[in-house]
Amino acid sequence: MIIAVPRERGPRERRVSLVPETVARLTKLNHQVLVEEGAGIESGFSDQHYRDAGAEIVKPDAQWMKPADIVVTVQNTDFGPSSPYAYLRPGTIIIGMLGPLSSPPETFELMLQNKLTAFSMDAIPRISRAQSMDVLSSMSTVAGYRAALIGAEQLPRFFPLLMTAAGTITPAHVLVLGAGVAGLQAIATTHRLGAVVQAFDTRPVVREQVESLGASFLTLEIQTQQTQDGYAQALAEDLHQQEIKLLSKPVAEADVVITTALIPGKPAPLLVTKEMVANMRPGSVIVDLAAETGGNCELSRPGERTVTDNGVIIEAPLNITSQLAPHASQLYSRNVFNFLTHLFSMGLGQDGKELDFSDEIVARTMILRDGQILHDVLAKRMTQVRS
Repeated sequence: MIIAVPRERGPRERRVSLVPETVARLTKLNHQVLVEEGAGIESGFSDQHYRDAGAEIVKPDAQWMKPADIVVTVQNTDFGPSSPYAYLRPGTIIIGMLGPLSSPPETFELMLQNKLTAFSMDAIPRISRAQSMDVLSSMSTVAGYRAALIGAEQLPRFFPLLMTAAGTITPAHVLVLGAGVAGLQAIATTHRLGAVVQAFDTRPVVREQVESLGASFLTLEIQTQQTQDGYAQALAEDLHQQEIKLLSKPVAEADVVITTALIPGKPAPLLVTKEMVANMRPGSVIVDLAAETGGNCELSRPGERTVTDNGVIIEAPLNITSQLAPHASQLYSRNVFNFLTHLFSMGLGQDGKELDFSDEIVARTMILRDGQILHDVLAKRMTQVRS
């Protein structure tokens, strides 16, 4: 099959969907890979790296992707009527983090009009046989690590305990809110840097994982179960207000607060109010990893660094994984390769054979098929926009 790799054009996007390592594996399987000129530059991969891996480098004219059977993207937003996507043949497959729950509905119009088929990598089910394809976990690992480094960089004091001839320096105290993949990586990294780490999550099931990484688990009288994909269930409003009240003291005592709470397809839950920020010490730092969906901190300004009147630093980065583009791309690319391998094993590209649509991985990730919407939430959102 012919697989195309476009250069990403989204804001702050430095990743590439397939790295040369993966391209080499695909070409060895007799697939042809077309890479747009300069696609990997910002991730540290030159056009020559791709040529050495067996890819063909293509200049980005309007129809360069037309021969492709599959287009692999990270989260390409270049779906306008004059983009190369407008020239794709009906039935061409798009694979990427397409965001059926959150991306602007109009980004899907071109795919529908051109009768394309789309698989959204951010819809991979969190089941054991799909772990090697789980891009959300891979990207959350990158985000959690980077958040820890941002906290350490912005805090105007040491993270670790230091015993010197001039006396002892006490360690910094870090509070991580949310113990999903990003939270656990933030815990592990800040602990390795020498901080005293405390973490809170409404799911008691994660306590053992938190403690295994060297942090203490903050026990509050707020608990929820987790969804089938491992997310904490949303709290009822009364419990949410109680949660905020109980978090006030731990937040005020922390030197660094890293927030990671997300609800798929919905605004991020508020965890740190402006009153809580006002009670923090000058020089304290908040790193809000939920900035993409509004933020967990009431004073976060997505994409900006804010310093409050009382000297608290609030970092609300957007597309934080692109700050570590080489490794983020490498992890994403491996996830995509494993996903492609699964699709090929299900019959993709085999003459006279259709995909097994009863397979959970295929069924959950295929959001469009030949221009027809298969994803219930996306279908509802498209209907609302069109009405």
